Amino acid sequence: MNDTSTENTSDYCIALQPICNQKMQHVADELLYRSSRLSKSSHFTDPMQATARALNAAIYEIGLDRLIANRTLFFNAPRDWLCRPELLPEHQDQLVIEVQNDTRVDTKLIQELTEIKKLGYALALDHFELTEATRPLLELADIIKIDLITTIPESLDLSVYDDYKVKLLAERVEDLPTFYRCKELGFHFFQGFFFSRPEAIKETSEKQRGSNRTAELRILSELQKDEPDYDHLEELLAQDPHLCVLLLRYTNSAMNRGREEITSISQALKRLGMEKMRSIVTTLMLASNGPCSRLMMLLTLTRASMCQNLSKGMGLDPRSAFMVGMLSKIDVLMGEKLSVLLEQLPLDKKLVAALLRREGEYGKLLRLVEAFERGKLAEKSPKLTKRLNDIYLVSRTWSSELLDQAA
Repeated sequence: MNDTSTENTSDYCIALQPICNQKMQHVADELLYRSSRLSKSSHFTDPMQATARALNAAIYEIGLDRLIANRTLFFNAPRDWLCRPELLPEHQDQLVIEVQNDTRVDTKLIQELTEIKKLGYALALDHFELTEATRPLLELADIIKIDLITTIPESLDLSVYDDYKVKLLAERVEDLPTFYRCKELGFHFFQGFFFSRPEAIKETSEKQRGSNRTAELRILSELQKDEPDYDHLEELLAQDPHLCVLLLRYTNSAMNRGREEITSISQALKRLGMEKMRSIVTTLMLASNGPCSRLMMLLTLTRASMCQNLSKGMGLDPRSAFMVGMLSKIDVLMGEKLSVLLEQLPLDKKLVAALLRREGEYGKLLRLVEAFERGKLAEKSPKLTKRLNDIYLVSRTWSSELLDQAA
């Protein structure tokens, strides 16, 4: 189904359709894309964009540990996604990739799915119908999804799957009698209104998204090099605070969480590694989020640069100072409370104290820059006031030039 009026906006969200086992225990969820917060079903014309947006919201914005805890997540992957395994997120132990029933089965598809299996992912065949053409898929599949809207349970012959190591999932089970009948037939998993209707994830429906597509292209170009320049990547990431927060969140996920707290963008980059960076940036670009407000970006980058330049005379780490300045406005850019955002980021405690309470040396630095922005420097010395004005001009010029380069 198409909905071109909403497809090109960033007002998308996700929903989850619970999946239960024979004991009616909630063991998995299917990830569903919603083109707007008002949509009750999936509307899209670009399957790649829909998949990218759904994964972006589920994995990079929220994180699987917060979204589904220890459950399994099913998601539909279009054919173009299956041939690009580098786009697949990590968490192989929690993800089930659904092969759509309209995907043409040929030698190339079998090779692609074989490679995905080698990476450790489970495969499900969505709305599966057994034919001579689709039979080769049974050698690779872990789960077969059978649609009960188009198939009457009594007409099913599940013995055809006995020779394969697959589990059976009954889709669109609408009532308890159907559930019990499917259970008797030997189904392992069940999905449908009898158990739960799809539930929109409120956190993704209220999110303001913004990204700098030109900066992302340059980041991706740098990441393709044999030896990417971390300093250049850090400069490029400064142009896209939204992407920075996604990277920090992902760094703090259960799989990637490290012992050392993050104090700079480059530290987060090195922890994640180039392969994961490529996957995240490509997914975000495919999601095609709308551009950030240029004015807000200019203010944010100018503040971050001022913090960085002032820190050099205060014995503080310039990169940490830049991060404090940038994140101090990220709540406005992303439309979330700063305290909620910071709970999800693996930041050094002294940076968190500076951002939330303006405490410590970094908090003192941030208070000084904010006082300058408000024109409240009456109690400061003429020498400091001149220094702040000079640094502001340098920082404003740098920020403007940076955004002009990304225009």
